[in-house]
Amino acid sequence: MRVSAFGLVSVLALLAAAGPVAAQQAGEPVVYQQPPAPIAAILDSQPSPTPSLSPDRETLALYDRSNLPPIDELAEPMLKLAGYRINPRNNGPANSRVSWLTGLSFQDVSGGAVRRVQLPDGVRFTSPSWSPNGKSLAFLVDEQEGMSLYVASTEGGPARRLTTARVNAATGNGFDWLPDGSGLLVRMTPANRGAAPDVTRAPTGPIVEETAGRAAPVRTYQDLLGSPGDEALFDHYFTSQLTIVGLDGTMRNIGGPGVILGSSASPDGRYVLQTRAKRPYSYVVPAGLFPAEVFVTDMQGRVVHAVADLPLRDDVPTPFDAVAPGPRSVQWRADADATLTWVEAQDGGDPRNQATVRDSVFMLAAPFDGRPTKLIDLAERYSGIVWGDADTAIVNSRWFNTRHETRWIVDPSNPGQGRQLLERNYQDRYNDPGFPVTEPDERGRARIRFAADGRIVMAGAGATREGEYPFVSLMDPATGQSEIVWRSAPGEYESVIGFLDDTGRRVVTRRETPTLPANVFVRDLDASSMTALTEFPDPAPQLAGVTRELITYERADGVMLSGTLYLPAGYDKDRDGPLPLVMWAYPAEFTDAAVAGQVVDTANRFVRPGGSSHLFLLTQGYAVLDDPSMPIVGRDGAEPNDTYVEQLRASAEAAVKAVVDRGVADPDRIAVGGHSYGAFMTANLLAHTDLFRTGIARSGAYNRTLTPFGFQSEQRTYWEATDVYTEMSPFTYADKVNEPILLIHGQDDDNSGTFPVQSERFYAALKGHGATVRYVVLPLEAHGYRARESVGHTLWEMVRWLDRHVKNAPPRTPAAAPAEVGAQ
Repeated sequence: MRVSAFGLVSVLALLAAAGPVAAQQAGEPVVYQQPPAPIAAILDSQPSPTPSLSPDRETLALYDRSNLPPIDELAEPMLKLAGYRINPRNNGPANSRVSWLTGLSFQDVSGGAVRRVQLPDGVRFTSPSWSPNGKSLAFLVDEQEGMSLYVASTEGGPARRLTTARVNAATGNGFDWLPDGSGLLVRMTPANRGAAPDVTRAPTGPIVEETAGRAAPVRTYQDLLGSPGDEALFDHYFTSQLTIVGLDGTMRNIGGPGVILGSSASPDGRYVLQTRAKRPYSYVVPAGLFPAEVFVTDMQGRVVHAVADLPLRDDVPTPFDAVAPGPRSVQWRADADATLTWVEAQDGGDPRNQATVRDSVFMLAAPFDGRPTKLIDLAERYSGIVWGDADTAIVNSRWFNTRHETRWIVDPSNPGQGRQLLERNYQDRYNDPGFPVTEPDERGRARIRFAADGRIVMAGAGATREGEYPFVSLMDPATGQSEIVWRSAPGEYESVIGFLDDTGRRVVTRRETPTLPANVFVRDLDASSMTALTEFPDPAPQLAGVTRELITYERADGVMLSGTLYLPAGYDKDRDGPLPLVMWAYPAEFTDAAVAGQVVDTANRFVRPGGSSHLFLLTQGYAVLDDPSMPIVGRDGAEPNDTYVEQLRASAEAAVKAVVDRGVADPDRIAVGGHSYGAFMTANLLAHTDLFRTGIARSGAYNRTLTPFGFQSEQRTYWEATDVYTEMSPFTYADKVNEPILLIHGQDDDNSGTFPVQSERFYAALKGHGATVRYVVLPLEAHGYRARESVGHTLWEMVRWLDRHVKNAPPRTPAAAPAEVGAQ
């Protein structure tokens, strides 16, 4: 049940009185507001179901999705522990971190009627997972006492409840299918677990941390442990008992309980790989870096092999290519019965150390009593492996400093070295060869799909100047050469989501066009025919008349830029003249100017806004320049951020000139906005230019001294690049912001670096210098906004702010107007 209007007003009034929201105008109601029509109606429209193809390629599952949740769902209790956010009521993820599903249907790929699965009334569930044979689907149902495990059969009948409400989903799904599909490996809360510890009692002493001269730089993490009470709560809610749950509901424990951060059964079902955290816990890093034991047990819980005893890893160097020493990425080899694989740094984990080999990949087969076998040495950091068969696997490595990646083909039956397949700049979208297509085998393990002639089936996004056109290709493992065998048709966007036969000529695809929403089809590649499996309607027909066009333009230094220009339905430039326009952007860092200037059109996509999208402004008479390029390019060995403000200003000047020269934007009525790093950009542009009448900055960071060990793509610390941190921080130039700015921030922002204090302090600095600023705090919201009330109110704030400071603003004085806008 939703909270009463009186209760909501009271809560918000208290929040307003306690913080910067108290700047509310006299007489202004402190309640959530609705955005103007037709935005509210679009927000309340039912989302299209999400499709999922079964492993046996016979059934399509359709998941009904909940709409934006009411604020009272986010108001449920939440605990922030060791980097996690959980709901103590159900021992699952906090409501701000889960998108609930509300219905389930099955449909045969061969055709026929949709079969609705009978579920409990008012159900909401999450984490659906197919059985290896594709005949059943398991999922977690939220109940008052906790999370319970259900399973539904594709053959029909109501879903069956397999467990009581004791599934522990604090660290993830909480369950995995056994390889033979006979049951599931489930993390349960211990049967004898009592009440949560009482942490409201007075402390017995101070909280003390000490380094003893040990260097331990760490990045800016959120939601960490902070007291002995937090440690006790972490132990209580994160302790699990591994349990095998049969499809008949029988249960058998494996070993004893512990703080289990990860678990998986071997492909042959004989062993379980576990990662268990242990004390001492840390107050400066999340649980994934706590001391931990990684080991293998048999199915009775007896330890048969100790993989690693990892210490506290709070001293990992700050560069992005840095890793912790010791085994990491421990997993089962997908194509073998029970073979462990893992990676170990050979340079101490510090990329600043000179080394020919950075990482080595190892294997060890059951019964784990031999010496590990080296699969391959890598000159870059390991970034993943895709398993095929006994003779073929593909290992990826990357190096952030150069944005370089290498792909190697290895023969696991003859380990020790690999053959380079390709190397490339991984930011290069035009020349992306795609990735191997994987399919679940009979044990449910993802493995490479091979064509009949032994070539590897690949799929890619197919980015071109004209748009993304997904493709399927066949790559020769001997040469790395690829042949494209299918590509999405011109003017359409269609991607393969599954193959229906061994030849790969019958496929299931997801297809959309500029005027038709995405739906699922069965396509015959030989006959060039297709059959629709779904008929999802347009979720926002009110926006059907909106026009969009990719525009390209050049920055003063020669870097090519682009953005998608949206114009309201019915707009005619010659008849209506220039419009008020909003630029909504997000900067990105590059090492190659040519890659930074790549242009990809969206003219073949079906675009409709959702959530708190800025595209809703099209319904209010605004033009929108969406995602105008804001590349920050590092040249000649320099770091990109060494000239951040200079490049940002040049990109914005070029974008403004482009829309003004086209005659669609009034140079005196242009706003800029962005979320997160886009908010950081917005504040900087208002501080360093006079191009815009106002800005909207949502959930941003504005003072980089609060993220001193790196941020975004900046690897250097504050002490290594003090001037860069200072000059990039709009907080430093709060006295230069002479345009109105709207700040919005989620009260419970969980994103690294964008603590709400960033907006709070920036607001105080702007207020202290007499700026026109409004600061809106959204109660209970994280980095992205989820509640219907919060999303609606955000859009109301944006429309009202822009109407006041852009659409209906008086002309600027000559001194405040941009000097060169529109000049040839």
